[in-house]
Amino acid sequence: MTLLETTLVAARDRKRLGEIGAVAMRYGITDVLERIGISGLFSSMRGRTAATVYEEFSQPERLRLAIEALGPTFVKLGQILSTRGDLLPPEWIAELEKLQSHVAPVPWTDIRNQVEEDLGEPPENIFASFDTEALAAGSIAQVHRARLKSGEEVVVKIRRAGLRPRVEADLRLLSHAAALIEKRWPDFARYRPREMLHHLGVAMGEELDLAVEGRNGEVIAENLAHMSGIRIPRIYSEWTAERLLVQEFMDGIAATDAEKILAAGLDSQALAVRGASAFLHMVLVDGFFHADPHPGNLRALPGSKVAFIDFGMVGRIGSRRREQLITLVAAIVNRKAQDVGALMMEWAGSTDIDLARLETACEAFVARHGVPPLRLGEAVSDFMALARVQDLALPSDLALLFKALITADGVMRTLDPDFDAIRIAAPIVRDEMSRCYDLGALAGKGKSLALDFAGLASDLPALFRLLALRLRQGRIAADIELKGLDRIGGDIRWAATRIAVAIVTAAFALGLAPRLLDFGPRLFGIPATAWAGVALITIGLVWLLLPRRL
Repeated sequence: MTLLETTLVAARDRKRLGEIGAVAMRYGITDVLERIGISGLFSSMRGRTAATVYEEFSQPERLRLAIEALGPTFVKLGQILSTRGDLLPPEWIAELEKLQSHVAPVPWTDIRNQVEEDLGEPPENIFASFDTEALAAGSIAQVHRARLKSGEEVVVKIRRAGLRPRVEADLRLLSHAAALIEKRWPDFARYRPREMLHHLGVAMGEELDLAVEGRNGEVIAENLAHMSGIRIPRIYSEWTAERLLVQEFMDGIAATDAEKILAAGLDSQALAVRGASAFLHMVLVDGFFHADPHPGNLRALPGSKVAFIDFGMVGRIGSRRREQLITLVAAIVNRKAQDVGALMMEWAGSTDIDLARLETACEAFVARHGVPPLRLGEAVSDFMALARVQDLALPSDLALLFKALITADGVMRTLDPDFDAIRIAAPIVRDEMSRCYDLGALAGKGKSLALDFAGLASDLPALFRLLALRLRQGRIAADIELKGLDRIGGDIRWAATRIAVAIVTAAFALGLAPRLLDFGPRLFGIPATAWAGVALITIGLVWLLLPRRL
């Protein structure tokens, strides 16, 4: 990251940069910026001292107040950081969890023309009534109640004007700051700050587009259609656009309003079970989940049904990550510390680990959380704290998921203090493990693996020809890290013999490759003789890599 690049970034977004610097000064967080090495971005702060009005507040409190003052991009980043128990100490996490994005609504007269532009006609042509007083307002959008000409009660979500350029400037500046941090603090690079900012950018881009939010709701409604106790608002796509969303009004009770739920005769335990079942189904089965299930976004309806609303922030996880999550839950339930440790090492991608220390910590972790009832939020928080104590960094894409899990578990526990996540998760985990490891799934995975090996075998001749060419040209450079040479014992001839056997075995298999790949009976659609070639290569590699004495 060059000085010229920093100068160009600062010049492009100098107005926003000045606003951020002013907030940093006002709330006295310039020392935080200096500590992470990015205070140089803010030339306006040089030679000035921080304001004293917030001196009585702690540093985490001042940071939270500054983040709230900076708007939606920083609030969203702070909310993500509040889930990073592997990165921040508890006192910072506790303060960031208090972040709010409530702001005063924009007067109806200031946004009416924007609404008419997005609808394509005057609002009076579509709505029989429209409440010009906002029902709720946040830093990105505000919500109004209305009734369609056809009689349906709806809510109209309106994005604030001029928001996108500001958010895009914030993302550019934050991405540049992340790159500076990675350069100046190499040890911090393992926390992948640039990757974290990438996920933030994707999330903010989707949250700014209300049409995307509408489509998210429709997808989740389809995924949960089989759950009779779950309601998702209908989206009126004909009147939905990037800055405007019209959806069904859910006249329910906030999931944490215990008095109103009791007065309405609703079953809070049934609400907790249905809400948790739906949320875990989104995560573990669909891989597409509501990423902000706070109390205001879960509504208790008549018949003890649960409504999920506001799909501006959703998360996506692939099949591999879902399998890992199922493994983690199963490891906690079955108190398998070694599985917890193995998964943590896989996620961290680190080889410099004190295995004995990690094993002891994982034993304590499963001993605490492996006994019912499982408090899922506490387990996730402790898992991240465990990673931080072990100096391991978790993948940044887990941050949104873990935040959602902690939030959802808190809501369910408010509904039912004795709520046990295992009662809900166990059948889902059992079904998903059966699905992942049934014969059909294994056959599919075996075929995919075989195809990968076959593709590798077909590429190897070209790679060897390239290697030979580079050798003739004298253009081979090696960068090899050798560890544990003290264990070789000086027997170079023995090592050389193994290398020779491995090369001969691999060469023999490669020489037969053209014939192997199209001859003989087939297994998973791959010729059995091709499997034999793969076996020969594997034998050679095993012979090369096995220790001298078993």
